[in-house]
Amino acid sequence: MDPSFGGPCQGIRNSTPELELLGCVNEIVCLDAPVAQYLDDEDLTVHALGQARGSWARHPDLIPWLRQNLSRFDVVIIHGLWQYASYAVTKVMRQLRGRSPSAKLPRVYVMPHGMLDPWFQNDPSRRVKAWRNWIYWKLIEHRTISNAESLLFTCQKELELARLPFRPYRPKQEINVGYGVANPPTESLSMKRAFAESCPHFIDQPYLLFLSRLHPKKGVDLLIQAYARWVKQETIGEKIPTLIIAGPTDSDYAHAMQRLAASHELLGEQNSPSREPRIIFSGMLQGDAKWGAFYGCEAFVLPSHQENFGIAIVEALACCKPVLISDQVNICTEIAQDGAGLVCPDTLDGTTALLNQWQAKSPEQRALMGQAAKDCFENHFRIKTAAKSLLDAISRDPKLNPSRA
Repeated sequence: MDPSFGGPCQGIRNSTPELELLGCVNEIVCLDAPVAQYLDDEDLTVHALGQARGSWARHPDLIPWLRQNLSRFDVVIIHGLWQYASYAVTKVMRQLRGRSPSAKLPRVYVMPHGMLDPWFQNDPSRRVKAWRNWIYWKLIEHRTISNAESLLFTCQKELELARLPFRPYRPKQEINVGYGVANPPTESLSMKRAFAESCPHFIDQPYLLFLSRLHPKKGVDLLIQAYARWVKQETIGEKIPTLIIAGPTDSDYAHAMQRLAASHELLGEQNSPSREPRIIFSGMLQGDAKWGAFYGCEAFVLPSHQENFGIAIVEALACCKPVLISDQVNICTEIAQDGAGLVCPDTLDGTTALLNQWQAKSPEQRALMGQAAKDCFENHFRIKTAAKSLLDAISRDPKLNPSRA
């Protein structure tokens, strides 16, 4: 449930309260330290068994917990693949069926969250990981898929792409349940203050916002290089907006991106008004600071090489902010059709085109695009709609009335 790990855990936080309102009681078992600070304010029922160990995210207490507790539930949803949790659920279900074939056991569903996207197998920088995944699929993970009652997808494009990279691929059923976020909190002065405190080097002026993990698939390098090109085109009287890059900065990749920005002389110099930063790495923003960043930006930008859904994209739409995204974002079709943003290829030229096209928009066109962004959110990505769709999907068996998941 560590928020720095990205979308799936935030999706659980978004959907669970809505499922509860529909009468579906939820419990979450996760491999986090029970004393983790990010669990302190959780309103959800969370069983944190201890910090996961190693790249497989293993913990010795998970299988015993599952053996003791699985029979309490009507439905189990595995969020994500390739780690110990999916293996553990599949193993325990097989053991419980073997011991008592007539025992009441939950129906198991899998929500891949984009982890079956072919990009992960095709990207040249991931050749070793691609071979590892292929072997793991053949030995273990295909059983997770074939034994599940259904795979649950966040959008139609994710469902279709999941069919491409692996064989055998034999899910019993595939369901596009959709995905969404809650309505954002109302904009307030406290949000603006929180953002300013989290980003002390920022002077109040127009800015574009990148808010996501700093990871190679997010296209951060393309964005920095395209922005450097954009700044060189700056003319007197038409200042280029600042670029805020919001995400954890403690990884090797994040450090490399900071060096890349510095190599283009975009980080500025402290105590030098003439060399103010054009790019600011704010670190991870949460709570009021995050919403302050969304509400204050001109537009949200994310030139991903692969994006399953993009919770931050939808949060920006909900705040009436146009989104500048690549055509590798799985919900780009809905956004383009609704006029809620701009879409270009996930290349340096494509990302440069995104920025240039935004600059060419008049204030009136930008305002209309902002309203279209809000309409796009309301039409496609409301969490109430997605939660109802999810509950309908896991309730399709007339013998089942899931009250605990």
